[in-house]
Amino acid sequence: MKVAEFLEIRSSQWRQLEHLCTQMNRSWRKPLQAEQVSEFAALYRAACADLALADAYQLPPETTQYLHQLVGRAHNQLHRSKRFELSRWGRSLMYEAPRTIYGDRCVQCCFLLFWGVFLASMFIAASPHIWPNFTTDLLGEEAIDNLEAMYDHELGRTVDEDMQMAGFYILNNTGIGLQCFALMLLIVPGMYVTVYNAAVLGTVFGYMARPETPGREHFFEFVTAHGPFELTAIVLAAGAGLRLGMSWIDTGGKTRLESLQEAGRKVLPVVGAMMVLFFLAALIEGFLSPSVAPYPVKASVAILSTILLIMYFFVLGNSPQALRSFRET
Repeated sequence: MKVAEFLEIRSSQWRQLEHLCTQMNRSWRKPLQAEQVSEFAALYRAACADLALADAYQLPPETTQYLHQLVGRAHNQLHRSKRFELSRWGRSLMYEAPRTIYGDRCVQCCFLLFWGVFLASMFIAASPHIWPNFTTDLLGEEAIDNLEAMYDHELGRTVDEDMQMAGFYILNNTGIGLQCFALMLLIVPGMYVTVYNAAVLGTVFGYMARPETPGREHFFEFVTAHGPFELTAIVLAAGAGLRLGMSWIDTGGKTRLESLQEAGRKVLPVVGAMMVLFFLAALIEGFLSPSVAPYPVKASVAILSTILLIMYFFVLGNSPQALRSFRET
């Protein structure tokens, strides 16, 4: 067959494939129908074959270059990443995440570990007669002096300072969560970091709860509002990391890579919930916690946050609709 005849026969299909590539690039406006997707796949395979023939029979360089560009463009459309869908993201957070968290033994284990160590450390630090040097041994004299000096003054910042500190808290809080999450892949280091953070935070709360501690009132005015979201996010980070860590130990008959990939897909909703909680905690910590708002307002925010968390984990996590959604994924 002559080159001219070949080009005349195939050029219409190339133009059709190019048109479908343009449509797929705009699919966020109007998704392709099933028939168009099937047609695209057939035209893509034919264009790949045409490119091989063009190279083998040394067709004109312009034609070969055009086919290279067309096949490359079609390949990118075929294997492109899925676009962000708000509805899918919302469904994941509202149904998949609470159901996964509610039934995940790793999250439950980290919850008990973190809060057990936190409450025990807080009780011991608040009762110096039980262990007189506990706070000093764990935090150090310098850290205690800095803690007292930090809260030995009235709260209140400018709007610019609030904006800067909100950004800092987002990065700092997320960094703590990612540290717990990443180290839990090795389990033992992750357990150590989680226990250490729980012990330090519990000790700080317990020490500042002593009646004679300078800055006691200002401390609780600052930490009360954002505490529920921030501490819960740390637990979720540790639980998600522990699930990944256990996946390469207990593979369930799969290869370690397959087991890790499967666990990674399952914990994505948990990681999403963790990020949202860290973000909310940082906003509260940046704007409300350091403000001169009355303490009852901050306490009300903490109570409301706690109620929302309970509803999210226990009501949505155990609801029939969440259960159906969880089984479908």
